[in-house]
Amino acid sequence: MLLANFDGVDGIIVLVIVLVLVFGGSAIPKLARNLGSAKTEFEKGLKTAKGTGDAAATSTTSTPPAAPGDPDATH
Repeated sequence: MLLANFDGVDGIIVLVIVLVLVFGGSAIPKLARNLGSAKTEFEKGLKTAKGTGDAAATSTTSTPPAAPGDPDATH
């Protein structure tokens, strides 16, 4: 395989040259900006999902409601 011989700095240089040829020089900053904003949105989603999961976990660990006729129940 031809690309297997490019590793380290040589591989990065070849990758950059191929990207410039395929996308053009002016499109690369836009592509990088879009990738950065997609990463940020993904991390926000993870935080939101994690926060929702924590809230669900705390609500299930709360004390159950008292049974009717329980002398310790305060009504």
